[in-house]
Formats: sequence, structure tokens, C-alpha cells
Amino acid sequence: MGHDHDHDHHHHGQNFTDPPPDPALRVKALESLLVEKGLIDPAALDALIETYETKVGPRNGAKVIARAWTDPAFKDWLLKDATAAIHSMGYTGRQGEHMTVLENTPEVHNVVVCTLCSCYPWTVLGLPPVWYKSAPYRSRVVSDPRGVLAEFGTQLPDDMEVRVWDSTSEMRFLVMPQRPEGTDGWSAEQLEPLVTRNSMIGTEPAKQPDALTEAAE
Repeated sequence: MGHDHDHDHHHHGQNFTDPPPDPALRVKALESLLVEKGLIDPAALDALIETYETKVGPRNGAKVIARAWTDPAFKDWLLKDATAAIHSMGYTGRQGEHMTVLENTPEVHNVVVCTLCSCYPWTVLGLPPVWYKSAPYRSRVVSDPRGVLAEFGTQLPDDMEVRVWDSTSEMRFLVMPQRPEGTDGWSAEQLEPLVTRNSMIGTEPAKQPDALTEAAE
């Protein structure tokens, strides 16, 4: 007669060696293991993460925004069905299944937060910056968005409406910053460097054209 072990399942359903279910925790556990085993240098790991936070990931989003600035038909599609429009450019994957693009205008400025955790459109923005995941940003940008934006150096006119959007596992948001003045006739490739990660979260505007000149000098 076989033993009935069903009563054990309630207590031991999770093996303690299993990785945690949350992706961010899984990444942290993997990082810790790699560093502990001497397989990776912490400084090299930091450099890799910084690259994905600020260079590789956000360049996808910058290509999307720059195309929308120069292609009215694509912009209309992006605003109506961002998920399909973004997928058409080859940017697909986890954390990017359901997307909405929010257009900044002279009347409305949009900013994105995730008040519960750190939902973020990885496919177009890469890894979320540390401040995006921090409790102060997640709480204060809802209660005092203008104050938080000012800390990023973004001063908005008093008559401009600020809308705060809360990302969830069901929907992630990408901000389309206003196209900088003085860029008439620029190609999407020329405009792309003006689109920053922070401008696509909504904490800063896109760069001005003279910023590119200064960077090249």
C-alpha cells in the first residue's frame, strides 16, 4: 500500500532552492551568485547594467519616437495601437506586450511611474533606472509631480497640465516628448540622439539641438 504524501504538499510546495518568482529578485540572486563564485567582477557587472540602463535599451525607444516625429502615418498608428506599431519595428518581448504611447503637447505633460513595484517597458527602454524603482519617486511623483520634475531640472509653465500615469503589469506607458524646435527637416536618424530615456519616462524634455553640438566639441 503506497504512502499518501498529499498532506506534505501544502507545507513544502516551494523548494527553498527555487529562484524567487519576481524577475528583479531573480536577477539579484543571479548577480549575487556570480559575484560570490568569482565568475564576474562586480565592477564589470555594474558597467554592463549601466550600458543597458542608459545606452542599449533606450535606443530602441528613441528610434520609435524619432520615426513618429518624422512619419505622420506611423505616429497615428503609434498613438492608436502602440503595441502593434512598436512590434512592427522588431521590438518585442517580455515587459512590452501591452503598450500605450502618451504624447506631450504644449498643453499637457505626461510622466510615468509604477506605484506598486517597477513595471517598465524593457523592450524600448532597457533596464529601469534606480530612481524609478525608489519609494520616494513612486510616492512623491503622484502627490507632487511638479516638485519632482523640478528636481530633474524640468520647469513647466503654470498653465500646463501634468498627467501622471501608473504603469501596471497589464499596461506600460511610453512618453513621446515634444519635438525640439529648430529641427525642421531633420531625419529620424538625426533626431534620435535628442530622445533620452528620461524624456520617454517624462521626467525631462528631449534634448535641444545645441546639446548635440556641445557634445561633439
